[in-house]
Amino acid sequence: MDFDLTGIDGQPIDPKSLQGKAVLVVNVASKCGLTPQYEGLEALQKKYGSERFTVLGVPANQFAGQEPGTPEEIQQFCSTKYGVSFPLTEKLEVNGPRQHPLYKQLTAFADADGKAGEVEWNFEKFLVSPAGDVVARFRPTVAPDDQQVTGAIEKVLSA
Repeated sequence: MDFDLTGIDGQPIDPKSLQGKAVLVVNVASKCGLTPQYEGLEALQKKYGSERFTVLGVPANQFAGQEPGTPEEIQQFCSTKYGVSFPLTEKLEVNGPRQHPLYKQLTAFADADGKAGEVEWNFEKFLVSPAGDVVARFRPTVAPDDQQVTGAIEKVLSA
């Protein structure tokens, strides 16, 4: 993942902090029916989060305006409501003409049904291996604790 990323706090995210790790990249939103997935994402961070794994939350406001908050409001919501300890980026465009280069790479990868292309909704998940390769894609309704997700994380961590 050789992209310049800025944290929710406005500071650059050090690329070395993600280098050599399996990273579950998830576009997140605070006012979505799937927002309770933050709980499962934090559980993954607690279970697997070490020097070799992290969740990376990417706030996006492209789906029905469900992430309208300021960076401070998003950060406050995530820490207060869900105790989020994984890193969050600034708001990014995950689709469309202003799509961030990270999502250009991620969306080229197909899901289990062979479908690549645009992010469908909030909480779409992409697993990136420690080598920096996209290895799995999970659509929004696949919960973070689903065996597909945990199995893929365990497989990439044991490689």
